[in-house]
Amino acid sequence: MNTWSGTWVAERLGVELAGDERLRGMLGLALRRNPKRAHLLVSNLLGKHVPQAPSVVYGHGVELGRRVRELLGDAAAAQAVVLGYAETATGLGHSVADGLGTAPYLHSTRRPVAGVATAGGFEESHSHATSHLLLPEDPSLLAGDGPLVLVDDEFSTGNTVLNTVRDLHARYPRERYVVVALVDMRSAADAGRLEEFAREIGARIDLVTVASGTVRLPDGVLEKGQALVAQFETAAAPSGPSTQFPAPLEGESVTGDSQGTGRTAGPQARGTARPAPTGPQSPGTVTRVGLRWPARLPDGGRHGFTPTHRAQLDAALPAMADRIATALPEDAHRVLILGFEELMYAPLRLAAELERTTTAEVRYSTTTRSPVLAVDDPGYAIRTRLVFPAHDDPVDGPGERYAYNVAGAGFDAVVAVVDSAADTPALHAPDGLLARLAEHTPHVLLAVVPSYVPAAPAGAQDVPERPVTMLPEPLRGPAFSSYAPEEVGWLLQDLSDVTLEAPTEEREEAIQSGGAHYAESLPVEYQPSEQYQQLFHNALDASAARLAHAVGVVTEVVLAERPHSRLRPSGGISMPRPVLVSLARAGTPVGILMRRWAQHRHGLDLPHYAVSIVRGRGIDANALRWLAAHHDPRDVVFVDGWTGKGAIARELAQAVEEFEKVHGVSGFDPEIAVLADPGSCVRTYGTREDYLIPSACLNSTVSGLISRTVLRADLVGPDDYHGAKYYRELADSDLSVAFLDAVSARFDEVTEAACAEAKDLLAADRTPTWAGWAAVERISEEYGIHDVNLVKPGVGETTRVLLRRVPWKVLARAGAGSDLDHVRLLAEQRGVPVEEVPDLPYTCVGLIHPRYTRGATGADGTAVTR
Repeated sequence: MNTWSGTWVAERLGVELAGDERLRGMLGLALRRNPKRAHLLVSNLLGKHVPQAPSVVYGHGVELGRRVRELLGDAAAAQAVVLGYAETATGLGHSVADGLGTAPYLHSTRRPVAGVATAGGFEESHSHATSHLLLPEDPSLLAGDGPLVLVDDEFSTGNTVLNTVRDLHARYPRERYVVVALVDMRSAADAGRLEEFAREIGARIDLVTVASGTVRLPDGVLEKGQALVAQFETAAAPSGPSTQFPAPLEGESVTGDSQGTGRTAGPQARGTARPAPTGPQSPGTVTRVGLRWPARLPDGGRHGFTPTHRAQLDAALPAMADRIATALPEDAHRVLILGFEELMYAPLRLAAELERTTTAEVRYSTTTRSPVLAVDDPGYAIRTRLVFPAHDDPVDGPGERYAYNVAGAGFDAVVAVVDSAADTPALHAPDGLLARLAEHTPHVLLAVVPSYVPAAPAGAQDVPERPVTMLPEPLRGPAFSSYAPEEVGWLLQDLSDVTLEAPTEEREEAIQSGGAHYAESLPVEYQPSEQYQQLFHNALDASAARLAHAVGVVTEVVLAERPHSRLRPSGGISMPRPVLVSLARAGTPVGILMRRWAQHRHGLDLPHYAVSIVRGRGIDANALRWLAAHHDPRDVVFVDGWTGKGAIARELAQAVEEFEKVHGVSGFDPEIAVLADPGSCVRTYGTREDYLIPSACLNSTVSGLISRTVLRADLVGPDDYHGAKYYRELADSDLSVAFLDAVSARFDEVTEAACAEAKDLLAADRTPTWAGWAAVERISEEYGIHDVNLVKPGVGETTRVLLRRVPWKVLARAGAGSDLDHVRLLAEQRGVPVEEVPDLPYTCVGLIHPRYTRGATGADGTAVTR
């Protein structure tokens, strides 16, 4: 009798699966480090963490699709669209679409694609990469009124489905949704929540699953699970590049290590065809096999996959599988087809065809982003773990990736199937995926599927752009802003005469309901009390030298890496450079201070502009066009005030890539120079400490009396700059120049120390770790927010929450001092609790109300004080 792969966890934590008798055959249990849920349900049918026969994986998806067709009837099924979730359910969703027969398929993605407009997006709270994008090639794919079939591997709380339907229903309302999953593990309360939501939007939501049940958790299970994970991770601490985990407990052993070897240290994994390696062995060979993937056939559903595409793939599969079979060694009796993160369907279909046409024992699984503890015990679902670096240049920065239950599983050959975007030097590096696989199998084959890039819409290149010569010159003070005209030129349009302000509560409700984007309106300008203004002055007095030091450091680093002269092709020297381009508005005071430092220390008169960037909408392309026409894009240095979790850094990288593709202008470097980088999101910074930057304390009255930027279709046309307002009426309260002068006055006293620190930084490894983003994901999950966009880390972002949004609570690092005086005062004025948290990676974190509707107040979702 086989041991259930959840026994190990169940015995130690008292976790039980209750419900359908098939659950134990479908699910195992594992552990992960997670502040809200230590246990992990591991599917035996999905082909993600556990290698499985491809016919089993594909068969379950197709059967679910047939059941959906029976539920809908032929007429409604003919109008249905299937939407799968990245990364785990991309292949399952595709298989469901195959079972439906005539349905087009789309899956969400974590990979932005330049030139492809976003048709929607949502958050997945329990994921390690929470933000999902919808990027259909055909913009009308989701716009029909037929049923929408949502496919995920596991229906645990319903939050992801609720977030998706809420976003899409606001854009493309319809009468019917069908939710499909392998297992439904919701509690009774969660099930009732979905029913209530369906009534709220006036739509029918059906559920189709293979099995259902619940997970019973005893009291204290989270703490016990965390302690168990910590115990095994400590025992597994690597001591070298090929570490085996020491100190097995009660005859068990942990496998895998943070360096990536994952060698088996204990019993042989179940189902192996030959003994698992127990020590160093000669690495296997790596061979590339050409698939001859059909031209213009999508590699999956990232941009949509139609029944016509399906027929094209079906026709090409036999020949592609035969090329793999021919490349395999004759003695390969046990073969793994290993897919790559979201690329699940193409490898699955190749594996199923290879299983059908050869005598080999074929198994299928994929790599993943999700970190899980590995324990080599028959009663544990994750026996071994291979660790390797990401190899597709992910937009959220570098990080580890994993392949589970591959090492020690007795595979004679592993066929790694990746898309061409992931066929990078990192894949072939000594610590890359191919090398890791070669440590555990004698033969590694690499099959590359071309990454599908949608063609430009017909006529897209025929739409004339406004000539650069007709774009307005930058706005300057005193006509626009209280800054001197030489300090900054604003590549914006003046919307001062337009009423854009809305009450904070109305804006929050509209933003969270999906009815409006945050950049379509402005908050009412906060008018600081006398007590709050005094806090600003006290903070400025206390921190001016510290700010001057950080300004000096970041400016010296920029000048060292962007030398301030360039030879013209025709001879002579072009000066000055670099060109500072601040991200309005938080970056503007910092850009001016950097310009002042370059002038004070080096006698340079650097050009400085401010442009708009909007989360979810990108950077102002017309502003970039103007800059490219007047300066060498290679000279541009983007400047911002501080980083939070790094959302703007990611937004800028994607926007610059898209701009280059659409406009054919290259050379802009998306790296941002910031005063403070507490989130470790950029390479160029003045400090990585999270402390108060006084310019974050106020709104326009410390930013040249300029509002945040506005992007609304009725105000900003395709050939216009983004907009902003100049609050001339607040001139009596303006502290913008006073702030700059107070910091600039301290330049002399910090010059020596700042230059020395800049020199040290230039010689140091400044690679971003994206620790801030990881911390935000943990906080989002721990506090049940389920949306990283509502978690604002750092002193500056927390201040913005309290000034401009509907705050829920503030998390403060235990023992934080005067840097939080203004935060505590604002929180007190708005009735927001401040919760002290030990070991918080930021000085503070602001949480936006996660369930806000007008009239609601308080942390329980029923009251918010204005």
